[in-house]
Amino acid sequence: MKSILILGGSGFIGNALYKELAPYYNTFATYNSAKGYKNNNHFFPFNAETDGLESILKSTQPKLIISSLRGNFNTLLDTHDFLIDFIKTKNCRLLFLSSANVFDAFEHFPSYEYDKTLSESVYGRFKIKIENQLMRLPVGKYVIARLPMIFGINAPRTLTIDEAVIQNEPIEVFPNTILNVNSDVRLCQQIHYIINQRKTGIFHLGSTDLISHFDFVKMLIAKRHQTTGVFKQVFTSNTMRYLATLPRENKLPTHLLPSYIDVLNDLALTNLKNKL
Repeated sequence: MKSILILGGSGFIGNALYKELAPYYNTFATYNSAKGYKNNNHFFPFNAETDGLESILKSTQPKLIISSLRGNFNTLLDTHDFLIDFIKTKNCRLLFLSSANVFDAFEHFPSYEYDKTLSESVYGRFKIKIENQLMRLPVGKYVIARLPMIFGINAPRTLTIDEAVIQNEPIEVFPNTILNVNSDVRLCQQIHYIINQRKTGIFHLGSTDLISHFDFVKMLIAKRHQTTGVFKQVFTSNTMRYLATLPRENKLPTHLLPSYIDVLNDLALTNLKNKL
């Protein structure tokens, strides 16, 4: 059975991926400060600021490393330098979770897999640096998965909106920002397919249609709370701004391509009640 190592397995997306992949692969993960993993033999403590990965890699012998790490950007750049050197000489490849922010300097149109990247944000430039390193490798050695805003029933982003609705506090929204979205459930299915089919290259893993941030949040609140929220509208420019990544070259099967309505349906609180 293929061995997979998820770096950042105690985070929101990393842990969702662990739960998706563990029944099918010999899956390991790292955790930093999250509780509940100390006695799990498939989870290893790892702090990128102070720890190395050598012993974890030796113990797990991964054929695939999934990078879902968060933290200090300079430290994470060093970590990925090490990982790239590692996969160069090993029978192993790296799946890097990147972001739509690698295109955040382009405002007037959505971006596709092989468009030039350009970012005005520190976060976007950090992701670009790692992407550029990976793209110097043979394509069979890496997968770059660019993610839009990811929501989930219990995602931090979603729970922050829930709390604001309950407290009747204003929610910051961006009416002139056009984006696509995804849910943790759909994202995990997409990445599972990419792994199972041994796909390589660059993938844009979001909804196939676009919506303004303001409209999506309004619909999310209506779906979860059957009410309207209080909003603080923020305009970042005088024109519509696109922060959306769409697939053109590397499209997944149709059943793995959600619409934003599919994502909203994944977030209904009735789904959570059914699981309890």
